[in-house]
Amino acid sequence: MESTDISGNLSGLKVMVIDDSKTIRRTAETLLKREGCDVVTASDGFEALAKIVEQHPHIIFVDVMMPRLDGYQTCALIKNNQVFKSTPVIMLSSRDGLFDKAKGRIVGSEQYLTKPFTREELLGAIRSHVTA
Repeated sequence: MESTDISGNLSGLKVMVIDDSKTIRRTAETLLKREGCDVVTASDGFEALAKIVEQHPHIIFVDVMMPRLDGYQTCALIKNNQVFKSTPVIMLSSRDGLFDKAKGRIVGSEQYLTKPFTREELLGAIRSHVTA
């Protein structure tokens, strides 16, 4: 059933945002909470992996360029885990080259959003991968 209502139908949805930028995390968190989502944030891949196991998010947004464990490595680890391989992973990056997008697909991401992303892009990604 397709809903045309943009607001309110995401309540209870657990969304994870992994980004080393506090500004990006805060912006996404504010926007998603306004839509009723439960938001879990992490500043890098290592922190995220522990939280993913603990929280079981419905969808994960991951920045490509991060220290220690980048977005591609983080996505590959998520997708190689039997429990989480069906969890949609959306790559976030300020780079929008074909190579970057292809690399995202290779590691198993469902979508690639270029920063700065809009509210519509963020919500659109959630709707196309999580809500039926």
